[in-house]
Amino acid sequence: MTVDIRWAEVDDAEALAAVLCAMAAHYRQAPLDYSRAAATALQWLSDESPAYPHFALAFVGGEAAGLASVAIAHPGIDLGRLMFLKDLYVRDGARDKGVGRALVGFLVSYCVGKGIGRIDLTTEDWNEGALRFYDRLGAERHGQKVFLRLTGPTLRAIADD
Repeated sequence: MTVDIRWAEVDDAEALAAVLCAMAAHYRQAPLDYSRAAATALQWLSDESPAYPHFALAFVGGEAAGLASVAIAHPGIDLGRLMFLKDLYVRDGARDKGVGRALVGFLVSYCVGKGIGRIDLTTEDWNEGALRFYDRLGAERHGQKVFLRLTGPTLRAIADD
């Protein structure tokens, strides 16, 4: 099975939307309206800078099979850039076929080529499949950090200060 991976471009908005809808269903979120997801994906991809792509898409047999959503951050305390892997998702029918590994390999090659020294990521502590996957890749667990989030009303309250 051949896995083709590329950075998503404007023409990939519908493929990205299809994977985002599948991801929401997989994680038992409210179903995404496909039309809204496609319009949002088109807006995101239209706004992207080619210097800092955000979505890698994996295709198997021409069908979107998975995605990696990333951001490049700089600098860290060592003045080295890092890639933050926000989401890595593989559709149900493409699981256990090397798609996730291929996506990570694509990201690693990009980082090495751009002099980006590390990839940071999080996963839920209950997501045993993801934890096993990252363990097999050799990911180091760093338990000394606390994951925090500012959302909705808190964002508005801070903005109003």
